[in-house]
Amino acid sequence: MLNKVAKLFITLIGMMLGYGVVVVSKSFGLLDFVEGATQNLIMYIGVSLLFGIIFFIFSTRLIKFGKKGVSKVESELQEMPAFDIILGAVGLIFGLVIAYLLSRLFLEIPFAGVFISILSYLLLGYLGIIIPTKKRDDFTNLLDIFKRGSNKDKDKTKTSFKGCPKVLDTSVIIDGRIADICKTGFVEGPLVIPEFVLEELQHIADSSDSLKRNRGRRGLDILNKIQKELDIEVIIHEKNFEDISEVDSKLLKLAQFIKGKVVTNDFNLNKVAEFHGVAVLNINELANAVKPVVLPGEQMNVLVIKDGKESGQGVAYLDDGTMIVVDSGKKYIGENIEVMVTSVLQTAAGRMIFAKPKSMIDKAV
Repeated sequence: MLNKVAKLFITLIGMMLGYGVVVVSKSFGLLDFVEGATQNLIMYIGVSLLFGIIFFIFSTRLIKFGKKGVSKVESELQEMPAFDIILGAVGLIFGLVIAYLLSRLFLEIPFAGVFISILSYLLLGYLGIIIPTKKRDDFTNLLDIFKRGSNKDKDKTKTSFKGCPKVLDTSVIIDGRIADICKTGFVEGPLVIPEFVLEELQHIADSSDSLKRNRGRRGLDILNKIQKELDIEVIIHEKNFEDISEVDSKLLKLAQFIKGKVVTNDFNLNKVAEFHGVAVLNINELANAVKPVVLPGEQMNVLVIKDGKESGQGVAYLDDGTMIVVDSGKKYIGENIEVMVTSVLQTAAGRMIFAKPKSMIDKAV
């Protein structure tokens, strides 16, 4: 039934187009040879019927083409955020209004006025849709400025503030320490898990390499633990920047978009984020910051477990993983000895402590 109605509608459009062709042709003087009311009537009817028959013959193909176009538009609209659709609709209205105002001037131009008017509708309508959707972030920021201005007096009375969103990258999720940090209550604000990070974790968990597979599954287990066991808001963000291929670049773009901070333990991502002006919370820097302070002259009991890089050196570790290089400690490998700290070196990889066996210092004294 719908196909029959559509064919009838297409046929009527063809007849109207044929009528319009005759009108335009007569206005340009192309049909001056047709004289008399009867001949003019036959011309109008004949051309209209001819165009109607042509459109009726091609109506089936036009209907199929229209269905494909509609389905494609529907799929595009489903993937497009609602805010972008609203912006596009508002922009289209503004573009058509401007085109209407300009077309009244273009219609005064002989012959080409109608075509220029049609082009102005198409061009300004297209720009009205494209510009707001491409500049979505700018419009959002503009709305935020107006909101802050209108709610300025209300904000003065507020005493509680929402924490800044924390965007987690893949490496920090697999690392797992973020769950322990959240458990302590030091992290405020929602944790944002991008959809593309979840996809990357799933690809790692499905890897044929057993090591990668275990890392991916560990990351998914950590996310489930944070979401189910910890009292913290977790947001799965579906924003995907399809024009960007790199996950790290998408992560920084999302942090800028939601005005949040990136949580990572990736040193290179940290540097790139600083270059782009994105705030970063580095788990490794936090771990180094909370390690106990050790000063030269302090004594401690350590277990020397292996030899060092230099001749005669031994290496021990504190409970938090801090490396202690024991001068002349190679002969004490496998033994617990008393050492005295001589110096502390802070590097990008962490803190290193240099010490000497206390027995050697006592002998020297």
